[in-house]
Amino acid sequence: MEKRYFGKLLTLIFVFTFQLSVSNSYAADGWPSQYKGVMLQAFYWDSFDATNWTVLEKQAKELGEYFSLVWLPQSANCGGTSMGYDDLYWFTNYSSSFGTEQELRSLIKAFKANGIGTIADVVINHRKSNNGWFGFPSETYKGVTYSMSSTDVCSDDDNGRAKTEANRLGVQLGNADTGEGWDGMRDLDHKSNNVQNCVKAYLDLLLNDLGYAGFRYDMVKGYAGSYTKLYNESANPTYSVGECWDGTNTIRNWIDATGKTSAAFDFQFRYTVRNAANRGDWSNLGKQNDGSWPLISNNTQSGAYRRYAVTFVENHDTERRSNASQDPLTKDTLAANAYMLAMPGTPCVFLTHWLDCKQDIKAMIDVRNLVGIHNESTTANMATSKNYYVVRTTGTDGQLLCVLGPESSTYTPNGQWVRVINGYHYAYYLQPSMNIAWVDRASGHYEKSFPVTLTAVCDNSSAQLVYTLNGTTPSASNGTRCASGTQVTIPAEKTTTLKVGLLIGSAVSAIQTRVYEVSETKPEEVTVPDFCTRTDDEVCAFFEAPQTWTSTICCWAWTDSPSDNFTYSQRKNWPGVDCTFLGTADNGKKVWKWTWDGTKQYNSSAKQPAMIIFSNNGSPQTADLVFTNGGYYNEKGLQAQVTTGIETVLGSKSTVHSSDAIYDLSGRKVGSIGTSASRLPKGIYIVGGRKFVIK
Repeated sequence: MEKRYFGKLLTLIFVFTFQLSVSNSYAADGWPSQYKGVMLQAFYWDSFDATNWTVLEKQAKELGEYFSLVWLPQSANCGGTSMGYDDLYWFTNYSSSFGTEQELRSLIKAFKANGIGTIADVVINHRKSNNGWFGFPSETYKGVTYSMSSTDVCSDDDNGRAKTEANRLGVQLGNADTGEGWDGMRDLDHKSNNVQNCVKAYLDLLLNDLGYAGFRYDMVKGYAGSYTKLYNESANPTYSVGECWDGTNTIRNWIDATGKTSAAFDFQFRYTVRNAANRGDWSNLGKQNDGSWPLISNNTQSGAYRRYAVTFVENHDTERRSNASQDPLTKDTLAANAYMLAMPGTPCVFLTHWLDCKQDIKAMIDVRNLVGIHNESTTANMATSKNYYVVRTTGTDGQLLCVLGPESSTYTPNGQWVRVINGYHYAYYLQPSMNIAWVDRASGHYEKSFPVTLTAVCDNSSAQLVYTLNGTTPSASNGTRCASGTQVTIPAEKTTTLKVGLLIGSAVSAIQTRVYEVSETKPEEVTVPDFCTRTDDEVCAFFEAPQTWTSTICCWAWTDSPSDNFTYSQRKNWPGVDCTFLGTADNGKKVWKWTWDGTKQYNSSAKQPAMIIFSNNGSPQTADLVFTNGGYYNEKGLQAQVTTGIETVLGSKSTVHSSDAIYDLSGRKVGSIGTSASRLPKGIYIVGGRKFVIK
C-alpha cells in the first residue's frame, strides 16, 4: 500500500513539474505555436448591458463550444460609466460599468469551466487621476501599498501642459515618454521603478488572483516595446497581444522589441479585408495593400510572424459610431469573417458580428476545426478577379478552399473539392479525401423549423450517409440511409439531436452530432405609459432609458439630405439637447421626451429629422435610429408609436395616401402608399403617427 501510494505520488510530482515547465516555456513564447483556437472580442463600444458580466456568464456553455479565448473590456472601476480606457483603480475596486467583482470572478470561473481562457484588457500607457493632475488613488493589496505621484508621469505629457502644471504646483516629473504621447490622461513613465513595480503587481493580480489567462495590451505604441517584454517576463501570461495600430513593418518591429513575448493584432489584414469588401474589389485580397503585407501573408518576411498575428475585421475602435469618425466595414460582414476564419493567425471575431451572424460563424469555425487550421498554416492564392477571390489553406487534417465575392456562388472548382457551406458572397469547400460526414447547419437555437443539408465528403463513390434524429448512434441497422446532398427537416418547437455518419459497406465512421433547439423567441413586451402623449402638430420622440443610465437623457436629431440639425438650440454640438423627464414606466425604467422647438441649424426645408440618437448625457448612447414621429424608443430601437387620437373617419371607397406605411394597432404593417380602404377590414389603423377609422 505505502509503496504504491509513494509511486503514485512521485508520478504526480513528475507530471506537475513537467506541466509547470511546459507552461512556463509556453508562456514565454508570447503566443502558442500552431495554435488552433479562435478568440471573441466580447464587447463593442458602450455595450454595458449586452456584455454585463452576468449576461456573458449565461453564454459560457455556448461560447465554449466555439471560442478558446474571450477578450473582456478593462474590468476595474474607472470612477464612473466607462469602457475602461480611462483606468483609475488597479487593485482595490472592481465594481465596474459591467458588474461587481464577485460577478467578474464568477464569469472567469464559468469561462474556465467551459474551456475558455479570459483575456484582460490592460491599460498601462496612461492612467486617470482623481485628485488634480497628479493625484492617483493609493491602494493597499496583500499588505503592500501601491501609489503613484508626479514623478511617475512623463515629463513631456500632454504636449507640455503637465510640465506647466508641475511648475505651478512645485513638483517634479519623470523621464521623457519612450513612445507616442496621448493627451487627456497622464502618460506613465515606464522608466520609473515605481511604475514598473505597480504594473508587475497589477498583472500578477489579473493572472493569479482574478484568474485571467492573458493580456490584451492597449495602445502599446505609447511606450517602448521593451517594457512589454519586461512585464511579460515577470508575469508569464500564456497569451499576450498588443494593440500596435500601424503598418506591418512597425508591428513586426514591436513584436521583436517585446522579445517575441507578445503577439499583435494584424491591422494590415483588417485594412486589406475592409478595402476588398467596401470597394467591391476582391482582388485586393491577393495584392499588396498600401505598400505592406499582413502578418499572415505568404511574403517570406511577414510569414515568419504568422504565429504572432491575431487577425480581425472589426473592433470597438473601427466599428461605426455616430459621434466619431471611424472606418467601418460597411458590407459583406459574412464574407469578411469567412476569409478571416479560413486563414492562418488567431482569428478574433467581433461581438456584433457574432450576434448578427451567429449560425454562419459557428459553421465556419466548425469547418476550420475539422481542417485543423492553426496560426502558422500555409496558404496559396488559387484564383482572383474583381468579383471573386479563391484561397487554399492547409491545416493539420486537410485543406480548405475559401471562395469570396459576388461570383462565389457560380465559381466552380475542379472535382477535387466538395462544397460544405455557403452564404452571401462566400463558400467553403473540402477535399473528398477527408472522408467525413458533414452537416451545413451548426448546433444552437433556432426560431422555426428549417432544413439541413447532409454531405458526404468522401473519395469512395459508393459511400452513403446514415442519420438519426433521436440522438442514437447511426449504424448499418439503425437510422435512415440517404445520398450525399439530402436535405433533412428539423422539426419546430422541440430539441432534436441529429447524428450522421459515413456508411461504406456495413461500416459507419466520422459521425457528426448537432443539437438543435427550436423555439420561438418571444420579444420583450413594451408597454407605453399613459403619460406619453403628443399633440397633432408636435414633432417628438420618447425614450425609455436603461436603469444604468442615471444622467439626464440627451437627444441628437438630424437629416443628411438636406443637411440639418434639429437639436441645435441648446447645445451647438454633441450630445445635443436635454430631454424632459416624464415619469417611471411599470418596469421601473425612466421615460424621457424630446420635442422639437422649431429651430434648425441651417433652416432647411426638412419638416422633421430622419435620424435620432439618445444618450446618457453623451455616453453611453444608442445607435443611429431612424426617426419616427411620436416614436417610443429604448436602447434597442423603436418599440411603439404614440398617436394623437382619431384623426379621420374614412369610408370604404376612400384611399389612404401617406408617405408612411399603414399599421394596425399591434404595430403590424398592413398596407402602404395608396392602399384602398376597401382592401382593409373595418377598424382603427395608424398612418403617419395618427389614428384612422375604416368603417
